[in-house]
Amino acid sequence: MTLYYHDILYDGSNNANATAAVVAQPTLLSRSASINDTYFGEIVVFDDPVTAGPSLASEQVARAQGFYFYDKKDAYDAWFAFILVFNSTAHKGTLNLMGADLMTEKTRDISVGGGTDDFFMARGVATLWTDTLEGLYYFRLRMDV
Repeated sequence: MTLYYHDILYDGSNNANATAAVVAQPTLLSRSASINDTYFGEIVVFDDPVTAGPSLASEQVARAQGFYFYDKKDAYDAWFAFILVFNSTAHKGTLNLMGADLMTEKTRDISVGGGTDDFFMARGVATLWTDTLEGLYYFRLRMDV
């Protein structure tokens, strides 16, 4: 199943459309330790739309709810932990995903570790591609689950 995850980070001006917010800023120590301003130590919580197609206006099939944090001082990488919450005629239930998001790689795999209802006892991997990146405030991931 191919899905599209849309992250719209709150930037102080787009609060009506924002689906993610920074909840912990990097400290001065982590900023001084990071190279190339990698946001090392920043934590973002999200409740993002997941659509069937690449457009944000496509049919919403789930919500991605969880967090990511930037965990590397010398590269722009993050670690994800989230659930996909499905509530449609096609699928019901949740799917748990987590793992390293090595953003400089073309594709990367994160673990699928359980779920509920239609996804009860699900195991495997989800492959991620950064499909679109618009500055610091919007990105779209293609996910093959």
